[in-house]
Amino acid sequence: MNSKTDPREPGDDDAERAPLLREPREGLPEVTADAETLAGVIAALSAGTGPVAVDAERASGYRYGQRAYLVQLRRNGAGSALIDPIACPDLSGLDAAVGEAEVVLHAAHQDLPCLSEVNLRPKRLFDTELAGRLLGHPRVGLGFMVERMLDIRLAKEHSAVDWSQRPLPEDWLRYAALDVEILIELRDSLEAELEETGKLGWAREEFAAVLAAPPKEPRTDPWRRTSGIHRVRNQRALAAVRELWYERDRIAQERDISPGRVLPDAAIVEAATTMPRSTTDLAKIRQFGIKLARRYLTTWIKAVNRARDMAQADLPRPNAPGDGPPPVNRWADRAPEAARRLEAARTTVTGIAEEIVMPTENLLLPDTVRRLAWAPPETVDPDAVGVFLRERGAREWQVGLTAEPLATALRDAEKS
Repeated sequence: MNSKTDPREPGDDDAERAPLLREPREGLPEVTADAETLAGVIAALSAGTGPVAVDAERASGYRYGQRAYLVQLRRNGAGSALIDPIACPDLSGLDAAVGEAEVVLHAAHQDLPCLSEVNLRPKRLFDTELAGRLLGHPRVGLGFMVERMLDIRLAKEHSAVDWSQRPLPEDWLRYAALDVEILIELRDSLEAELEETGKLGWAREEFAAVLAAPPKEPRTDPWRRTSGIHRVRNQRALAAVRELWYERDRIAQERDISPGRVLPDAAIVEAATTMPRSTTDLAKIRQFGIKLARRYLTTWIKAVNRARDMAQADLPRPNAPGDGPPPVNRWADRAPEAARRLEAARTTVTGIAEEIVMPTENLLLPDTVRRLAWAPPETVDPDAVGVFLRERGAREWQVGLTAEPLATALRDAEKS
């Protein structure tokens, strides 16, 4: 479940109070799928005024990667538009039309990468999900926030469908259009609340940081995130997980299909823990019976055999290499003074977060707090702690709230 959706339909208990939004106010727009129609959308958007609401639909769980398969936009004076980025893969003209206008997204970190792929790169941002977090809203899914702040319900039954399908059903398109229908109104309500609570400046720093963030580096050893890998107890079995994972990823990329639809994680773990010696043995594992997995039985058994025959020096380490502190559960024995500092730092951050009504992770990242406790500055004072926090990406509002209290907490922990 991503942060654009809710685990239940919001407002189930008071559906009579919150009406369900059913139709876009100007009707359902046609999908833009050619250069001529796109030029009309660009002209209309240029003539509009104010912020531009944007959303993107991907095919997570169906296709390889996170490309956009539908882009939705809305602006006052321009109405709504639905664009097929497969038919119109270059939206640089649209980007120019948006220009310096503020772009409103919900959970921007999810959509910005796929929008960038089609050359739509906002210069200014308002992230309604992030605003909700800074305000301490208990839930920040789009449907829940719309109901709470605008007294309108959004249907979410199409949030996890295969948006790569063509043609897209009309009810899916209606759902997509409604997701930007009230995004600007939600933005305005959130901005008013941010200003009232004194958090608008904080939010602007956060939005600028989201836009300035570099693309994510590829994960080191991505195969270590295989679900159920904790059941794998030795290095040779870990090698089997690694070999199977990379074969699956190669096949998934070639076929443009989600890796889990090629071979479930559970199958990789089961094969790694049992180390079958033949395709016949491999086929006895239930998850290898799905159509695509069965087609590649020879590939899978070769991967397992590579792990079986691998030299000891080539086997993966039991734990992923990292540049950060060791796991916290080891601190009490290995570095009790660091454990005391961590407890004091966490208590301090939690107290500040409660006072300003915000999740602790939005005040300071837990990893930043751990690193500070593990290896604090040589001189523990507010200035040095502030430098430490800035080097790890903390914004000025975060430094202003936490540097001095953290310096005090760390010094007190050293005395205890």
